[in-house]
Amino acid sequence: MKKLGTLTVAAVMAAAPAMAELVIPDLSYRTGPYAAGGIPFSDGYQDYFTLLNERDGGIGGEPIRLIECETGYNTEKGVECYESTKGEGALVYQPLSTGITYQLIPKTAADGIPLHTMGYGRTSAVNGEVFNNVFNYPANYWDAASVAVNYLLDQNGGSLDGKTIALIYHNSAYGKEPIRTLQALGEKHGFSLTEIAVDHPGQEQKSQWLQIRRERPDYVVMWGWGVMNQVAVQEAANVRYPMDQFIGNWWAGAEHDVTPAGDAADGYLSLNMNTINPDAPVFTEIQSAVIDAGMGAGDGSNVGKVLYTRGMYAAMLAAEAIAKAQEIHGVTAITPAMMRDGMEALEMTEARMEELGYPNIGPVFSVSCQNHGGSGEGLVQRWNASAGVFEPLTGFIAPDASIIEPLVQEDSLAYAAENNITPACAE
Repeated sequence: MKKLGTLTVAAVMAAAPAMAELVIPDLSYRTGPYAAGGIPFSDGYQDYFTLLNERDGGIGGEPIRLIECETGYNTEKGVECYESTKGEGALVYQPLSTGITYQLIPKTAADGIPLHTMGYGRTSAVNGEVFNNVFNYPANYWDAASVAVNYLLDQNGGSLDGKTIALIYHNSAYGKEPIRTLQALGEKHGFSLTEIAVDHPGQEQKSQWLQIRRERPDYVVMWGWGVMNQVAVQEAANVRYPMDQFIGNWWAGAEHDVTPAGDAADGYLSLNMNTINPDAPVFTEIQSAVIDAGMGAGDGSNVGKVLYTRGMYAAMLAAEAIAKAQEIHGVTAITPAMMRDGMEALEMTEARMEELGYPNIGPVFSVSCQNHGGSGEGLVQRWNASAGVFEPLTGFIAPDASIIEPLVQEDSLAYAAENNITPACAE
């Protein structure tokens, strides 16, 4: 044994503090009626962090430790997962559930742990002066509703006056999120809105689609998740509703949502907050360093697909925030409070996305105290059944800030008043 003065190397190592870890919980759901969406997202989320460990030794020299906790998309279980993991040094939570998010907002605020609700959760959390610890970049639900309407405006020469739009939505906090925005947009653009609820989990929708067949709205917009999406696409085909007039949000536009309907789903439209490019260099690295090495979170069959890509994108944003926090504070073993600072200073540029191995994975955006939501942009994609892929129809479309910003202010300030919060930037 090599000697260091009077101490052995083993003794020095035993006396030294343990290497710090960057702890990332994954509140996943691999079981239940929403597993088809939860599994690929979780696989992408975990595999990217594993890639950083294998390729780079972690972030800033600190290894990443993942903690997976199964929620089953159940709010009570999600809260239990949070309570059982927060003491591990968790840096950020990504619950992938609006119901869980609503319960965690006050808890994470009290505990000083950041919450990233990427394109879901409480929309008005975009106001960082009220929701210091919550981030929903690159876009939120109200953005999504506006992006869909802006796309339809473009398809109709700039006018939706006299048109009818049916919103078929998951009868939950998640599904109800876009209603007030679509109502406001309807008042502005002259279209009428019909709201059609679908109860959890969404396997029975015949009466809803009979109503749609009877009323024949000009467009159907869907706020669905899990099995609800598959059933809706099939029921739309059954009543011969045109797929090019049926547009889902970005949680209703993955491969498993449309493949059960076969060729009948051809032409179905949905939003996306990120691009889809299975040939992106980062996927080659994940395949080699993670999947082929037997370290994947799943079997590797989801790599490059819509929700795998989104989970990976979420991890990419978290990793960039960690690096930014390390830079800001001059330490590599960051705390949750430091992580919050990194998330609020995050900037995603075209050059940086290319460096990360996926050019244009998402919109260019930056975060600030006043804006925790990013650019709010989304694109529209169309399902090509014969090729088995979603193809982009548009580039990133901006939402209507004149509608969304007043709604955000109204809702966030009401929350502040109810919870005795004085809006201010975190120090």
